[in-house]
Amino acid sequence: MLKGKHLIDPMDFSLIELEEIFELSDRIVSNPENFLDVCKGKLLATLFYEPSTRTRFSFEAAMLRLGGQIIGFSEPNSSSASKGESISDTIRTVACYADIAVMRHPKEGAPRVAAMNSDIPVINAGDGGHQHPTQTLTDLITIRAAKGKLTGLKIGLCGDLMFGRTVHSLIKALSRYEGNEFILISPKELQVPSYIKSEVLEKNNIKYKEVERLEEVMEEIDILYMTRVQKERFFNEEDYIRLKDSYILDKTKMDMASQDLIVMHPLPRVNEIAVEVDKDPRAWYFKQAKYGMFARMALICKLLGVDE
Repeated sequence: MLKGKHLIDPMDFSLIELEEIFELSDRIVSNPENFLDVCKGKLLATLFYEPSTRTRFSFEAAMLRLGGQIIGFSEPNSSSASKGESISDTIRTVACYADIAVMRHPKEGAPRVAAMNSDIPVINAGDGGHQHPTQTLTDLITIRAAKGKLTGLKIGLCGDLMFGRTVHSLIKALSRYEGNEFILISPKELQVPSYIKSEVLEKNNIKYKEVERLEEVMEEIDILYMTRVQKERFFNEEDYIRLKDSYILDKTKMDMASQDLIVMHPLPRVNEIAVEVDKDPRAWYFKQAKYGMFARMALICKLLGVDE
């Protein structure tokens, strides 16, 4: 069903298609040895026009663990983009050599332009502050692994909710599943954009509330999705100093939470989760990074039409 498709936006796949990817990911996690050669002879092109650690490494690890190979570049100066080549010409050329391509680009919409001009599947690995669909896929697979479901959950999203593309994409994705509620934890300066509230949450009658302090809601949430609050986002330094500690997750705040809580973070982390939390079994952010590789393995298999 997914063979030959592109993944540019988290909403590109139906819930049925997502379930196909989830089930394949489960099989990969359970029996990775069954998938060692499914992409033998296949090439993944990694077109990274801006720096990346986790996303690029996880795609490369995914393809290598499937028995495939990789070509590509990790920054534009090592490609013909430095000579002014257009994205459409780059992808047309790359499609002559590779079977599937993954692109990260600072300009919003660049991977969509590539997909419109490509004969091979194109995966968006992040375009500016716009979309990051494989992170959303990772997040859904992680939640499903931890909770056994994607419905009836109370999700706390904490930190920079205005500029965080991972947060916007996750709200859209989880809003498609019944019974989910959102608690939006941020300073007023960094609240979720009004269009997300009106076009996604309110339009679909999804319950949500906005609070400024993490301590207020630790007892009631099932999932805590942490992001970084950046000093430079504030107009007033006094406001930042007053609020900054509210968005640092430490042992004291964890003691307020349910034993069934899971803590997630798209990484990289700076200081918003204290290192002492890493030892708590409810800390899932490094497991989440590993599930990112499994999610991308499943996605590559589906878009190439290969299986065990």
